[in-house]
Amino acid sequence: MNKLISFSALASALLLASPVVNAQTIQTEKSVLSIEKVAEGLEHPWGLAFLPDGRMLVTERAGKLRLVNTDGSLSAPLQGLPDIVVNGQGGLLDVVLHPDFATNKQFYFSFNQPGENGSSTAVALATLSDKAISDLKIVFSANPKFESRHHFGGRLVIQDNNYLFITLGDRGQRRDDAQTLDNHHGKVIRLHLDGSVPTDNPYVKDAAVLDDIWSYGHRNIQGAALHPATGELWTHEHGPQGGDEINVTRATLNYGWPVITYGEEYGGGTIGQTKKAGLEQPMHYWVPSIAPSGMSFYLSDAIPGWKDSLLVGSLKFGQLVRLELNGEKVSHEERIMIGQRIRDVRQGPDGAVYLLTDQINGQILRLKAAN
Repeated sequence: MNKLISFSALASALLLASPVVNAQTIQTEKSVLSIEKVAEGLEHPWGLAFLPDGRMLVTERAGKLRLVNTDGSLSAPLQGLPDIVVNGQGGLLDVVLHPDFATNKQFYFSFNQPGENGSSTAVALATLSDKAISDLKIVFSANPKFESRHHFGGRLVIQDNNYLFITLGDRGQRRDDAQTLDNHHGKVIRLHLDGSVPTDNPYVKDAAVLDDIWSYGHRNIQGAALHPATGELWTHEHGPQGGDEINVTRATLNYGWPVITYGEEYGGGTIGQTKKAGLEQPMHYWVPSIAPSGMSFYLSDAIPGWKDSLLVGSLKFGQLVRLELNGEKVSHEERIMIGQRIRDVRQGPDGAVYLLTDQINGQILRLKAAN
């Protein structure tokens, strides 16, 4: 399922040799791009949302939420966040605006929530102002809570202005939980925007299954987006050592982890099989792992030749991966070297591509067609 990969060798060498500054150009397969630093000074930024007034709302894994002004300056951390466990991969995670944000100023964010027996991914709804958040409501809290530094998932997607999808990880040591339906580990969750369970969720009539589960058998989903034509949820997840994968994530389907995978144990060793009847094969997978994070369909004409591409960030290789699609198949893959770990990928209102870099002095980078 892996396709031909194209590299921009000269740009790769230049960007690996030095940090990104305003502005450099990158020769990609379709066009020459300008890469600019919009903001810096963010501590491991994780999620990004564009506000109607041109500002951005950015989460930092260290437990801080900030506004980024149109000149790239950062607000002081916003007050009013709940208690957040910042440990390993856990902390403050994704952010997405309520469909009626322009009038109600509400937004959702995911985070690692403390509890009596450990912590778990939770999602809150809150109201935004310039210095604080208020009216906080927890709309989801994963069970069970467990002491682990790993695999929180945490991506949020709103569908049809009515449903909230939440992606979750297997929490590392609890990977077998991804195959059982009495817990939230390794699942995708579907809720109404107020946190209630939709009556058409697939398991609401099954007393043995949690009502909010949509799909299962996932390892650690950190990228999610709606397909622009079908409206379906597409996700990508981290494999172990190899086996990162993209899936069209449909109700009741079992995506196999840890029974099937194209990865192996860290340091070597087989995990299950690569195929098994009744378990979904990935739409696309990577061996070796690229450590994917962030994903977005590119829907603009602003970057020539990119429209309808699927964009995926790579933490491991510091790349933006551009995938050309033929239905539910990847027909071509291009890797564009950025030189920093990419945590999130978003198309901006201006048609540019915005990237969050996962580092102690994290940046917001903007990719656009060079003039």
